[in-house]
Amino acid sequence: MAKTTTILKRLGALLLWVLAVTGFIILLAAANNDKESGICKGIQVKFEGKDDNFFIESKDIRSLLTKDKALNPVGKPIRDINIRTLEAVVDQDPWVKNAEIYFNSKQELHIKVTQREPVARVFTFSGNSFYLDEAAERIPVSSRYAARVPVFTGFPTDADKLQRTDSLLAAQIVDMGRFIGKDPFWMAQVEQLMVTPDRKFEFIPKLGDQVIVFGDGADIEKKFTKLLAFYKEGLNKVGWNNYSRINIAFENEVVCTRKDGVAPLQPVIPKDSVKQFVPDEAPIAESEDSAEKTTAAKPPEHPTVAAKPAEKPAAKPAAKPAAAHHKATAKAPEKKAKPQKAAPPKQQPKAVYKPGNKSVNTSKKQTTP
Repeated sequence: MAKTTTILKRLGALLLWVLAVTGFIILLAAANNDKESGICKGIQVKFEGKDDNFFIESKDIRSLLTKDKALNPVGKPIRDINIRTLEAVVDQDPWVKNAEIYFNSKQELHIKVTQREPVARVFTFSGNSFYLDEAAERIPVSSRYAARVPVFTGFPTDADKLQRTDSLLAAQIVDMGRFIGKDPFWMAQVEQLMVTPDRKFEFIPKLGDQVIVFGDGADIEKKFTKLLAFYKEGLNKVGWNNYSRINIAFENEVVCTRKDGVAPLQPVIPKDSVKQFVPDEAPIAESEDSAEKTTAAKPPEHPTVAAKPAEKPAAKPAAKPAAAHHKATAKAPEKKAKPQKAAPPKQQPKAVYKPGNKSVNTSKKQTTP
C-alpha cells in the first residue's frame, strides 16, 4: 500500500510538471503570435564601441531604412518585416562593420551597430584621401568627424582594387598606424609619415627637424624602440639640431647625417612650439668621414713634388738650347699646380650610433659628433 502511494505521488508530480511546461509553451506561442500580429511602433539605434569616435549617427541609420517606403518598417505588421533584409541594408553603409536587428517587447525595432574603426588616414599622389581600418579596407572620409590617427602621404594609387605591391604597402600602413595609435608618446611625436617612391617610410617628428628614415614596414616596434634609445642616449647629450637625417632602417645601429644646409624633405610637418626631450645619455661613434674632413683641410704639397720632374731634362745630353731647357723648367710647377684649384669632393659627414648593453659612464666627457 505504501509503495502504491509513492508511485501515485510521483505520477502526480510528473503530471504537474507536464502541465506547467505545456502552459508555458502555450503562453509563449500566444505572446509570439501577438507580437507578430502587432505593428512596428518605432526604431531604436544603439552603437557599440568608443563613444567619442562615431562617424555616423542614429539618424543616419534610421534614414537608411525610412528613405525607402518599401523598406520602412514603421507602421507595418511585424510578421511582414524581413529582418535579414534590413540588416543587409544597414551593413552596406561603409562606416558600419556589423548590424544586429531585433524586436523588443514594446514592438520597437532595435538596431545594434558596430562601427568600423580607422587606424590610419591615407593621402594619394592625386590628393584623394581615405581611411584604412584594421582589415586594410577603405573607409570614406566623413565631413562630420575627423579621426585622430596617423597620416600617411604619397600613396601611389587611387585604384579600389590594389595590386600585390600596393596591397602589401597598405598592410604595412595599417600595422604602423595601429602601433603608433596605441603608443601615446609616438602618437604625439609622429603626426605624418611620407611614402617614398620605393614604398618605404620617412617622417619628420614634432620634436626636431630631422628626417627620420624608417625604411620598410618591417620590425616596427624594434625600430621605434631603437629610435627612442637614441633619443635618450644620444640627442639628449649632443643636441637635437645637429643632424639633418637619422636612419634607423639598419640592424642594431642608427646612422646620422650632419646638417649641410640642405633643406629638409617636403612636405614638412609643423613643429611643436614647445620642445621637450627624454633624459639620459648616449654613446655615439664617429665614422671615418670625420677623419677625411680633417685630412682635406691640410694644404696640398703639390708644388714640392712638381719640382723634382723638372730636374730630369738637365741630366740628358744637351740636345736642345739652354733657353728651351729653362722654359721647360719654369713651366713644370704651373702644370702640377692645377690640381690645387680643384678641391676633392666633400663627403657628407656622418655619425653612427650602436646601442650598447652597458650604461654610459657619465663621468667621462661626452664628445659631440
